[in-house]
Amino acid sequence: MVGSVGNGLADLSVSMNGNGKAAAAAAEPLPMEMDPPADVMAAAAAAAAAEGKVEEAASNGRREIVMGRNVHTSCFAVKEPDADDEETGEREATMASVLALYRRSLVERTKHHLGYPYNLDFDYGALGQLQHFSINNLGDPFIESNYGVHSRQFEVGVLDWFARLWDLEKDEYWGYITNCGTEGNLHGILVGREVFPDGILYASRESHYSVFKAARMYRMDCVKVDTLMSGEIDCADFQRKILQNRAKPAIINVNIGTTVKGAVDDLDLVIKTLEESGFKDRFYIHCDGALFGLMIPFVKKAPKVTFKKPIGSVSVSGHKFVGCPMPCGVQITRLKHINALSSNVEYLASRDATIMGSRNGHAPIFLWYTLNRKGYRGFQKEVQKCLRNAHYLKDRLKESGISAMLNELSSTVVFERPKDEEFVRRWQLACEGNIAHVVVMPSVNIDKLDNFLNELVEQRATWYKDGISKPPCIARDLGGENCLCGLHK
Repeated sequence: MVGSVGNGLADLSVSMNGNGKAAAAAAEPLPMEMDPPADVMAAAAAAAAAEGKVEEAASNGRREIVMGRNVHTSCFAVKEPDADDEETGEREATMASVLALYRRSLVERTKHHLGYPYNLDFDYGALGQLQHFSINNLGDPFIESNYGVHSRQFEVGVLDWFARLWDLEKDEYWGYITNCGTEGNLHGILVGREVFPDGILYASRESHYSVFKAARMYRMDCVKVDTLMSGEIDCADFQRKILQNRAKPAIINVNIGTTVKGAVDDLDLVIKTLEESGFKDRFYIHCDGALFGLMIPFVKKAPKVTFKKPIGSVSVSGHKFVGCPMPCGVQITRLKHINALSSNVEYLASRDATIMGSRNGHAPIFLWYTLNRKGYRGFQKEVQKCLRNAHYLKDRLKESGISAMLNELSSTVVFERPKDEEFVRRWQLACEGNIAHVVVMPSVNIDKLDNFLNELVEQRATWYKDGISKPPCIARDLGGENCLCGLHK
């Protein structure tokens, strides 16, 4: 038989079985080309052992980070075709069977996706006709390069839509469609650094890890600011820290929805704090709106993110609330700032002002397609649905005696971390310490939430039935009013 694709098929059969146990009948694994190397097996064993330490570590007042499984033990190996492959067609049949089973696993995993902010409800079938083209928007989106297979006309249309959303005129903004939200943060902070080369970066402790990655990459001084219980930046601590460095300009990352708790920093209070502390005209604000940056404009009475305020840039993810089959994002800044980091490139016949050189030209078309289909009204309806369903989940959790919290402007429901890591993996929950969260997206309906809740309540009863193990106290994470442990119930 044609050579191996690793033992990935066995892994797919495991992921498709609801209780996490291997489903031998799902598919017969293709023979492995060779056993995994000893160091890989040792790493996998170490990872498995680490899982067993979680409970022990938690009892000692700390929780070790549980890492995912080592993919080297379940990858699809690549093998050179045999001499008679063209005659037998065996390799094509092998690859077709792998892809078919992989697709089935994707369908199954999509049914149990709750912990990460991705809208999985989309249909781009009409764009399939474009997948045969290598569409690349390398260089500046507003200046054509000599490479003619691009989608700049779609990209600039999308950028114009976001500029209007955030109140910035066409002749006053610059931006581009990024590969992800992290790239938007990297670019926004880079612009701030170029505007104020000696500036200090300030970010709340609950900011996305990419913000601190940017500080390391750019060798910037970075100060972490404390947060309130909600996850929002503590402006009293922020003021104390900027006053300790009053001689240097401030570059601030403002969160429009934190990663774990979905908290929205008070942009107006941040600006007021800066101006009252003597930083007027000596600060640059980047707004990280990866998820909620596109939801908050459609929430009634929510504070506005707008360039009418003294902010420097805003970035959002395109594959999160909008929904897209590939990661992407949007970064918008003021045109006057971009000259500080751009240069002309003769090879491209365009300008270099982006983080990446080659850029996915398909992503702008996907975003353009959805923006045209849904528009402002469509997004407003979806935001309202997400918020309603998030409140439903939070209320159901509390009715079941499970500690939970939901911030006012958020669709991220935070609750006590499930004791069983298999349950966490099955529902793809994002966890941090003693808490986990569900991000209610347009693709998350009441039926899915009910299935999750019923399974959680049922399994939770078995986790704590001995009367010795107790649900974790999460008062330090969510506040005593949201904790339903034995002490705070």
